[in-house]
Amino acid sequence: MNEQRRDDPEIDAVLTGVGPRLRRLRKDRDVTLAALSAATGISVSTLSRLESGGRRPSLELLLPIARAHEVPLDDLIGAPPVGDPRIRVKPIERDGRTIMPLTARPGGLQAYKVVHRVGCTEEPEQRTHEGYEWLYVLSGKLRLLLAEHDLVLDAGEAAEFDTRLPHWFGPVGEQPVEYLSLFGPQGERMHVKARPKQ
Repeated sequence: MNEQRRDDPEIDAVLTGVGPRLRRLRKDRDVTLAALSAATGISVSTLSRLESGGRRPSLELLLPIARAHEVPLDDLIGAPPVGDPRIRVKPIERDGRTIMPLTARPGGLQAYKVVHRVGCTEEPEQRTHEGYEWLYVLSGKLRLLLAEHDLVLDAGEAAEFDTRLPHWFGPVGEQPVEYLSLFGPQGERMHVKARPKQ
């Protein structure tokens, strides 16, 4: 089994901070090295070297210490706080649609929430381009022209297709349609089919 590289500056920085954190936690709780040794089964000299940085921390040493202090292991290691997971949506208005990107990274699979309003004068004009698209209707009805097919998807239905096929989609009737769109480079597929219009 390969040993973890010892010259990783990120790991070294985390491990260097463990000793002072252990000492501060022990002192804040007014616990002696002898009492902590009795609670953990780790010798006083090993605990002292951990706190001074003379001993490299390991899970075998940190887990009993975390248990004795009744703190999560993250508190001893100083794990960074979890970042804000929310996506900051900046809606785009285009051709009677409000498009909200749901992915922040460029390239690869892209996700969008789209609200397509009625009343726009756009004529169905099929287009082609590289890629693969997956649509899921949240509310309303979505008309999908795909090559020679004319489909209507209701709320809860999905379709997937190669965008090199001529295609167009938009609302049906007097209500706007709201849908999710996943678009990816050629070859990325979702494997959910729509049923044809009856």
